[in-house]
Amino acid sequence: MEAPIPFLMFCGEQHGRAEEAITSYCSIFEDSRIISIDRYGPDGPEPQGTVRHARFEICGSEVIAIDSAAPHQFTFTPAISLWVECSSRDELDTAADALQETGAFLMPPNNYAFSDWFCWVADKYGVTWQLNVAATS
Repeated sequence: MEAPIPFLMFCGEQHGRAEEAITSYCSIFEDSRIISIDRYGPDGPEPQGTVRHARFEICGSEVIAIDSAAPHQFTFTPAISLWVECSSRDELDTAADALQETGAFLMPPNNYAFSDWFCWVADKYGVTWQLNVAATS
């Protein structure tokens, strides 16, 4: 058995935006890269050019993404988010600003009882991120 891998399905109003999101995420976080993107062709069950299956890394951790045109009764929810440990407040603030552009803070960058510097942000695709600066001893 292998470790779980986050899987992002871009559906509903976000359908067709998986590759855009992946490219955005890889530009925001260091040690991030696109591993592979397989797109639907002209004879596929989904619109041509949309993401059939993509693998990418965020801060060295693998994530999978797809586009799905099938009707679903759900989309992304804050109940599941991607957690990123940042090395400094500046690093967190830079990532948070990029993610919240046309998105929204659920908890803006601040000192909270559980963290010296933390934020929770929903990006423009509806994916939520919890960014944290690890406490120093």
